[in-house]
Amino acid sequence: MVLLSPSRRLRRTPFSDGVEAAGVSAYTVYNHMLLPTVFRSVQEDYHHLKSAVQLWDVACERQVELRGPDACRLMQMLTPRDLRGMLPGQCYYMPIVDETGGMLNDPVAVKLAEDRWWISIADSDLLYWVKGIANGWRLDVLVDEPDVSPLAVQGPKADDLMAAVFGDAVRDIRFFRFGMFQFQGRDMVVARSGYSKQGGFEIYVEGGDIGMPLWHALMEAGAGMDVRAGCPNAIERIESGLLSYGNDMTDDNTPHECGLGRFCNTHTAIGCIGRDALLRVAKEGPVQQIRALAIDGPAVPGCDRWWPVRANDKVVGRLSSAAWSPDFGVNVGIGMIRMTHWDDGTDVVVETPDGPRAAVVQENFWN
Repeated sequence: MVLLSPSRRLRRTPFSDGVEAAGVSAYTVYNHMLLPTVFRSVQEDYHHLKSAVQLWDVACERQVELRGPDACRLMQMLTPRDLRGMLPGQCYYMPIVDETGGMLNDPVAVKLAEDRWWISIADSDLLYWVKGIANGWRLDVLVDEPDVSPLAVQGPKADDLMAAVFGDAVRDIRFFRFGMFQFQGRDMVVARSGYSKQGGFEIYVEGGDIGMPLWHALMEAGAGMDVRAGCPNAIERIESGLLSYGNDMTDDNTPHECGLGRFCNTHTAIGCIGRDALLRVAKEGPVQQIRALAIDGPAVPGCDRWWPVRANDKVVGRLSSAAWSPDFGVNVGIGMIRMTHWDDGTDVVVETPDGPRAAVVQENFWN
């Protein structure tokens, strides 16, 4: 088994002690930090996530903070989503694009105030892009990475666990909204959000010293709810069509190719750096797009590289994520498919490491 060599470049998190005590069995590297990927097994973690409640160390979702008079202007320069109607207390999922319209990240924006935002980023060094834009345009805004580490509470019992620690008012938080709640005298942003379709919250923990006290409090409060340490689950995310930046999409792809066109208000998002390029894409339409695939046969191996998707011996796309779904009894996949073969029900062949597999393109995901 290949091991990760620890160093200061590979950062631990405020919750790493709790993760290790809970028996983490695999990590990946995400934004130069440790991200757990397996505890008992991918399949057992999957079933537990869907039936109980888990604590996820997602401190790797680093925050890029924008603070100052030009914070709103800079935010709109980064994204084709129109942010003018966004109010403090809201969270927006949004594509961030470069000057060609290519995807640089797909974060959640958290609006704390008119002059203060957090961008909760996926796995890319977005901080340097944002700093470059701010300095190149001489904007009156401070851009940095604050000491904020998200801790997710996910699963059908998430409301009960959060209420046990933060009080019943936490149940009233609407989807993609946040409220301010106290823990041991500290104010914390608590949002109804998370990287699963099972429901839950993300707690933005300011200050690493409070990380383990919060972890222990949630674990103790959830003892009767079968709470466990968990992590984003590959099977559940693929079933749900939750995209992974760097896996399912890169800066070579536009939001429209990634099925994120509904988050692109290119006619009204004045100031977005990639707006002109995306106006052309919106007019002409993409030639390829993300689709779900159902793949025949026994469980496929892990997808750590793109697998060609063929039809009539021609490459018509690529598969980027795949896993066996116990609940649906089929291999589920996410792929970028050309427009000639992206219609629902189209038969294709996926070239897996174990050989070719028959597959069917699906317009909709499972969850």
